[in-house]
Amino acid sequence: MSRIQTCFQQLAGKKALIPYITAGDPHPQHTLAYMHALVAGGADIIELGVPFSDPMADGPVIQKACERALAAGTRLRDVLAIVHEFRQHNQTTPIVLMGYLNPIEAMGYADFTQAAAQAGVDGVLTVDLPPEEAQAVQPLFTAAGLDMIYLIAPTTSDERICKIAASGQGYLYYVSLKGVTGSAALDVEAVAAKMQTLRQLTSLPIAVGFGIRDATSAAQVAQVADGVIVGSALVNQIADLQSTPEAISDALQTTLAAMRQAMDAR
Repeated sequence: MSRIQTCFQQLAGKKALIPYITAGDPHPQHTLAYMHALVAGGADIIELGVPFSDPMADGPVIQKACERALAAGTRLRDVLAIVHEFRQHNQTTPIVLMGYLNPIEAMGYADFTQAAAQAGVDGVLTVDLPPEEAQAVQPLFTAAGLDMIYLIAPTTSDERICKIAASGQGYLYYVSLKGVTGSAALDVEAVAAKMQTLRQLTSLPIAVGFGIRDATSAAQVAQVADGVIVGSALVNQIADLQSTPEAISDALQTTLAAMRQAMDAR
C-alpha cells in the first residue's frame, strides 16, 4: 500500500489538508524547512511544484514562483534531492511532485521514475500528460511505486471522468473552477454538486484545489471533499516574505494550522 493510500485510510473521518509550494522558491536551500513547517502546521500530503518556464495551468502567483525558483538555479534533480533530504527526517508524509512534462522528458522517463522512487516521491501530477498519452509510460511509474494523479475539470464529461478514474491512482485532483490557479472566488455549492457526481463514478479519494484562499474556504470544501488543496495563498506568503526567507516557515505553519483547525472543527 502506498503512502498516499495509507494517509487517506488513517484520516479516520478527517479530511486531508494538501498544501502546495514551488520547490526552490525563493531559493532551494529553504524548501526543506518550508516542507517541515507545512507538516507542523497540519499537512497530510505535500504537493511540491517542479518549477517550469511555461506553467500554463497556473496564474501569475505560481508563475512568478517558478521564475524565482528557476532564477535560483532549481532543476528537477534539485527537487528530487530536496525530497531525499526530507525523507531523512520524515518517512510518513506523502510527497506528490506537481508540474509539467518537459523536465521529465528531458531527464528521461526511466531515469526519472527510478530517481523519484529512490528519493521517496509517492506520486506525480503532470498537468499536460493526460491518461491517453500516459499509457506508454504509466507502467514505468507503477513499477516504481509512483501514483499517477490526474486532474478533473468542471467541464469534464461523465464518460471522460470514468476513463480518467480508471487510470488514476492515489487521488483525483478536482479543479474547482474554470481558469488558472489563483482565479476567482470559489462556488462551494457547485463543488458540492460535482462531488455527488464524482462519487458515483469513482472510488478514489477526491481532493479539491483552485480558489481555496483561507481557513473559511478550506473548511467549506472539507465538508464535501476528501481533501483540500491550497497553493496560491501559501505561495503568496512566500512572495511577500522573500526578502526575509527565515520568516517564511513560521508564516506557512501559522496559515496552515488555521486551516487545519477550521477543517477539523467542521
